[in-house]
Amino acid sequence: MTPRDVSGDDSRWSDLDRPPLNAAALRRGLVRDGGLWSGIEVVTGTGSTNSDLVARAAAGKAAEGAVLVAEEQTAGRGRLDRQWTAPPRSGLFFSVLLTPAEVPVARWGWLPLLTGVAVATGLSRAAGVDTALKWPNDLLVTVGGEERKAGGILAERAGEGGVVVGVGINVTLREDELPVPTAGSLALAGAVSTDRDPLLRAVLRSLEEWYERWRSAAGDPTVSGLQETYAAGCATLGRTVRAELPGDRSLVGEAVAVDGDGRLVIATEEGVQEPVGAGDIVHLRPA
Repeated sequence: MTPRDVSGDDSRWSDLDRPPLNAAALRRGLVRDGGLWSGIEVVTGTGSTNSDLVARAAAGKAAEGAVLVAEEQTAGRGRLDRQWTAPPRSGLFFSVLLTPAEVPVARWGWLPLLTGVAVATGLSRAAGVDTALKWPNDLLVTVGGEERKAGGILAERAGEGGVVVGVGINVTLREDELPVPTAGSLALAGAVSTDRDPLLRAVLRSLEEWYERWRSAAGDPTVSGLQETYAAGCATLGRTVRAELPGDRSLVGEAVAVDGDGRLVIATEEGVQEPVGAGDIVHLRPA
């Protein structure tokens, strides 16, 4: 789907509680000489910011630090090709292009986990909401004593030297707008602010800080502090989980660690510790 502008008389875009993002102010606040962010574009609507930015990168039309933000996504994707939908201007839906040439490709798998740490850190500062990370890439908030998913992250290769990382965060969704009962939003979690401009600035600044730290350490998750910080904020660790693995296999046990490759280590009742690098994780009981 091609990015589009929508005329002001469209009733879906007249919600005064959901003002549009200020692209010019975002650029002034984030794009600077020597910084990571090279350009910020806000489009009214598109299918998927990830798909758009991957295509631009493949065509040589995007540089590292390009940020593409959509007020509405109609074909947003999560892991395992799940759909991600939300009303216009109700969240933050954006993708960034990263080209970590200094980091061995074997360590690029840390990028979605790094983004999770950055998003959680930025939202904690700007929204005042306690967040947790569900391995590998879900952002959790607490609504009415229940754990709910308020965001997700999807990383995709963009040619030989790049990665596009997409982020979706539910900001002002009301209970009757949630796509599924297990979803949540920052507003439902009691955020002190749901102004998307400062929230996006905080998240992108946090992502820049963590990315530079990780890149300066050649992607080493220990030296950069990423592995320790991710583990500290990961709600999956210490819980009994079921991993739905490729090939219709499942594994039940306690999530005991995130290893140096970013994999979740599950200890089974048989005493075996098995690292899981891909799969769907279900939390079976609280820690």
